[in-house]
Amino acid sequence: MSGSQTAFSFAIPSELERDIQRLNPWWADKPLPELPDVRRHLVSQIRRRLDNRSAPIVVVRGPRQIGKTTACLQLIQQLLSDGIEPKRILRIQFDELPSLEEFTVSEPILRLVEWYESGILGQTLNEAARSGKRAFLFFDEVQNIEDWATQLKFLVDASTVHVCLTGSSALRIERGRDSLAGRMTTIEAGVLSLTEIARLHHMPAIDPFLPDNGLEPLARKEFWVELRSFGSKRADSRDQAFARFSERGGYPLVHKLSDLPWSHLADQLNETVIKRVIQHDLRVGERGRKRDSALLEEIFRLCCRYAGQSPTLQLFARETQRVLQANVGVQRINTYLRFLGDTLLVRLIPPLEIRLKKKKGNHKICLADHGLRASWLQEQIPLIPHTLGTHPELSMLAGHLAESVVGAALSTINGLDTAHLPARDGEPEVDFVLTIGVMRIPLEVKYQSRLDPLRDTEGLRSFLEKSVNNAPFAILITQSDGMGVDDPRIVTLPLSTFLLMR
Repeated sequence: MSGSQTAFSFAIPSELERDIQRLNPWWADKPLPELPDVRRHLVSQIRRRLDNRSAPIVVVRGPRQIGKTTACLQLIQQLLSDGIEPKRILRIQFDELPSLEEFTVSEPILRLVEWYESGILGQTLNEAARSGKRAFLFFDEVQNIEDWATQLKFLVDASTVHVCLTGSSALRIERGRDSLAGRMTTIEAGVLSLTEIARLHHMPAIDPFLPDNGLEPLARKEFWVELRSFGSKRADSRDQAFARFSERGGYPLVHKLSDLPWSHLADQLNETVIKRVIQHDLRVGERGRKRDSALLEEIFRLCCRYAGQSPTLQLFARETQRVLQANVGVQRINTYLRFLGDTLLVRLIPPLEIRLKKKKGNHKICLADHGLRASWLQEQIPLIPHTLGTHPELSMLAGHLAESVVGAALSTINGLDTAHLPARDGEPEVDFVLTIGVMRIPLEVKYQSRLDPLRDTEGLRSFLEKSVNNAPFAILITQSDGMGVDDPRIVTLPLSTFLLMR
């Protein structure tokens, strides 16, 4: 061991110390890495959660490469600009430090914090807090550390400190929720929203319509009516941003490098997002058991093919057996599908449960971003109404993809319980059901050039008319402005406007 020591210090290997110093250049009055000029809404969301101190730990979870690390660095930049002393900020990236793999001590997170207190901060976290100089700890992908939640529970119970965690593993973060009950608040991070895409491309700015302060607005019909008006008044900027989103999806890299051809960007998405997850994050399971990367790739391919739909596990098994020429059972398909859901590249929307009675059905598959489908399958499906009008053969695929986009967007609204209602016993299906308190709000996606007022609202009307559902109104997502229905209980709005919530 080497490194400076004090009476209460814990020395760390010199290689690890140098790596951590490089991750924290502000300690030596050195610049941060070059960062985008435009900040995601995520930056202000994290800052508000840290400032209001509702919980000592803020968890930011989302798929790889959607900008979680960049948001944390931009927040650090903001804190430094606000006058926070550099040595009050510690950042460790737990999945990118080779020297950390050799750091095999018990309770590594606590030992690293102990080293930081003695070697950098020069006092304990509590001493800093008592002097009005509370420290900020930023831990990227901390869930890769064994017993991370137990160590953090001890840390925040024993110390007064701000902690921000980022992670791309939903399951591992959920496993820590019980240990950290009452000590953590979670932000669901998705790909770029239309409002962010507009800023990145220097279009007229649009602020997100849904405030980051609870679900109550979603339970009011007036909110959705006002959102429709909000979108139509900003149609020019909205439609420009939606065109960019339709063409390339919402991953930051495809908009940052917008001058590059799609074929090049698609290769980058495949390498840095999909293959990184399949070949690295999911390659090794519990107890070191290796997972079948070919099977993971095939299941992800099927998720892309059936995005916005609810295919059976039996269908996935048959398709997989045909392609891989191997006997793959339904149980294994289900397990691997959940692995992909754990990475947040795929959002699995469950069947609705009412009064503890779960509806029979399969999960609806929604991709984190339709750009992943375009890159993996090498097939771009437009979502712009005008383009679809000239390619009617793509209308059905675009409809499914629109459902996937809606499901992914709903999954990033913090705390929202989203399900889907499969067709059953003569009852029509409903694409999504939002549960807010005791109310359930049905949402249907009809992404087509014309609406049939009766056929296209059958599922919504059936759901509204059953008192057990306690549904005060319904939402119908359409292609364009002005596609209304006569039923006053149903609010219609285009997909592009719906996406202005975030």
